[in-house]
Amino acid sequence: MSIHGDPGSAQAGTQGRVHREIGAGQEAVEAKLVENVVASFADCPDPRLKELMVALVEHLHAFIREVRLTEQEWGAAIDFLTRAGHITDDVRQEFILLSDTLGASMQTINVNNAAYKDATEATVFGPFFVEDAPHVGLGGDVALGAPGEPCWVEGTVTDTDGNPLEGARIEVWEADEAGLYDVQYDVPRRSARGHLFSAEDGGYRFWALTPTPYPIPDDGPVGQMLTAVGRSPLRASHLHFMVSHENGRTLVTHIFPEGDPIGWNDSVFGVKESLIKKFERQPAGTPTPDGRMIEGTWTRVRFDIVLAPPGV
Repeated sequence: MSIHGDPGSAQAGTQGRVHREIGAGQEAVEAKLVENVVASFADCPDPRLKELMVALVEHLHAFIREVRLTEQEWGAAIDFLTRAGHITDDVRQEFILLSDTLGASMQTINVNNAAYKDATEATVFGPFFVEDAPHVGLGGDVALGAPGEPCWVEGTVTDTDGNPLEGARIEVWEADEAGLYDVQYDVPRRSARGHLFSAEDGGYRFWALTPTPYPIPDDGPVGQMLTAVGRSPLRASHLHFMVSHENGRTLVTHIFPEGDPIGWNDSVFGVKESLIKKFERQPAGTPTPDGRMIEGTWTRVRFDIVLAPPGV
């Protein structure tokens, strides 16, 4: 298979079989198997589980029949999943990477975060969120010593009627200028992540790092798959947010710099037009909003967050 061999071998091996006509007898045999497997869930006591299993079987069998999957290809798929399991540990989650790179994570988010008025759109959670990030407070610096160009981030948190949401918890995390999150370093540390709470007027502000592109972990089966199909492992530059308030639906999202070189080629399909923001670079010596002294350049961005009502 192309996921760990010649990228063209699988295509050459299946050419002519995908659209091969099959006889009525063969069609009946295949259809009967689907019927039998679906029937095996008839006594499932959980209606939702039954719905999921029946749909899964129907779609999986439809795929196998449509592409006329070979036994060698199925074996390669099993091997791929086995290797993904072996490389997964407490820090590395290869199945999340697989879900992300196939767009399954993003589609699940779309399904579960229905558009509502002008509520801010959600995007992928990613594998690098950590509980108990430091509290940095309004105007604090989430970089916490991580290398990169400073970035001033400000905005408001409101509901869809424009009412400010005081005390919204804002979790922020990102990669440093080397393209690494703190948890990816050999020596554990907490940097480029933190949380704060919105003010009475819904306002918030903090220092972070100007986002830069970086590759998802590509030294495993998912990376081999991306190479085989001619795709880049690079993620578009982004800054993660998770915003929660009792009067709003919890939002997990990113913001992406306008003009990013990766942009819509984001390896996990997380970019949305509404989340592309202008990160304005400030010349060296430009006064900062809070009087901080910065020797070189810095950027600033505004991100006004609108939370949908709970349960929507």
